[in-house]
Amino acid sequence: MFRAKPTKSRGPVVALLAAASLVLAVSGCGVDRITPGEARSKAAAADGKGGEAAKGGKAGASGPVDCATAKCIALTFDAGPGEDTPRLLDILKEKQVPATFFLLGRKHVDRYPEVVKRIADEGHEVANHTWTHRILTDLEAGDVREELSRTQDAIERITGRRPTLMRPPQGRTDDTVSEVSRELGLAQILWSVTAKDYSTTDSALIRQRVLDGAKGDGIILLHDIYDGTVPAVPGIIDELQRRGFTFVTVPQLLAPGSAEPGVVYRP
Repeated sequence: MFRAKPTKSRGPVVALLAAASLVLAVSGCGVDRITPGEARSKAAAADGKGGEAAKGGKAGASGPVDCATAKCIALTFDAGPGEDTPRLLDILKEKQVPATFFLLGRKHVDRYPEVVKRIADEGHEVANHTWTHRILTDLEAGDVREELSRTQDAIERITGRRPTLMRPPQGRTDDTVSEVSRELGLAQILWSVTAKDYSTTDSALIRQRVLDGAKGDGIILLHDIYDGTVPAVPGIIDELQRRGFTFVTVPQLLAPGSAEPGVVYRP
């Protein structure tokens, strides 16, 4: 069903990571989802600015972007940092593309603190993907809090800033996860397209899967810990830019709205 990264040992967490993209579901009927467009419209209506461009929105080297009029898409990476993340950062810097990194705590944030700092220093959004990648809907509230708060603390020690976004493993959330996320100041970010890069080392296939699913206001899910992923990124960026997409971070995609703690955002 999946193939773990063959050339580098990742330990038992890899089996969980490999399944991370299999499910794009929200558990529990009481959990509401908001699209990026809805977040923007709600904020614009509240402040009376209509379709006016968000002032001061974070969009990396390209400056503020109005995603109400531009064809925006957010590039996101889960479960790093890893050995290939510096090369990915080199690519993003060369292309002047911002991204959002949902970082895993154990054996990643704690193993590559200098890479975490570089991600933040180069203007990317640093976000939370739990400490050990446990499925949060299987846990009691205290354990959910531990999974998220340990990663919050580790990232803050390195970057000086606590994340405001998190991505639940496998996209699984419920009322308990939402409540704990709200307490910790974390919005929940899902996705619209995944390349299932845990299942292949074929960079051309990863690229094509992303391109086939790309759409305006989309959120792309990739993992920078698998061999085929980082080599696919330049082609993904070049083709989507050719199609008129503008790359933004997740907060920029929501601007002039801001991610509200506990809320689930999904295109």
